[in-house]
Amino acid sequence: MKRKIAIVPGSFDPITYGHIDIIKRSSELFDEIIVAILVNPDKKYLFSLDERVEMIKETIKDIPNVRVDAFSGLLVNYAKKVGSSVIVRGLRAVSDFEYEMQLTFMNKALDEGIETFYMMANKQYSFISSSIVKGVSGFGADLSKFVPKNVEERLEKKMKERG
Repeated sequence: MKRKIAIVPGSFDPITYGHIDIIKRSSELFDEIIVAILVNPDKKYLFSLDERVEMIKETIKDIPNVRVDAFSGLLVNYAKKVGSSVIVRGLRAVSDFEYEMQLTFMNKALDEGIETFYMMANKQYSFISSSIVKGVSGFGADLSKFVPKNVEERLEKKMKERG
């Protein structure tokens, strides 16, 4: 029997409870989940790739069928490389859907064998994004509702370093 491998892609800068929720729920539906961190040299990240990998590994360590990897280039090429035909994407709001639909159609045009599964964010996470978390962290906000403790500590340290 063929194992079903699904990819949960993103920049995860940083990983949030919303991401973790999608990863956990996906892990119950597929044999293996690859949390695939996009490496985009044109994008400015708060955390290095190594820091993001480490934070995610710490956060998902108790989910046995999930692993972390990084990729650059086209997601469909990465999917072929790892033997996956499934991409899992989280949707927070209707505004996410239009963008995600464009990505899905492009991926399908590039590779007919790729399927995208959308998961609605649980309502308590529907407003959380990495960008918003980074924004409020610079003002000393309590981040415990948005990110795990290990991520919160790294965000606080990073903001102190930046002044």
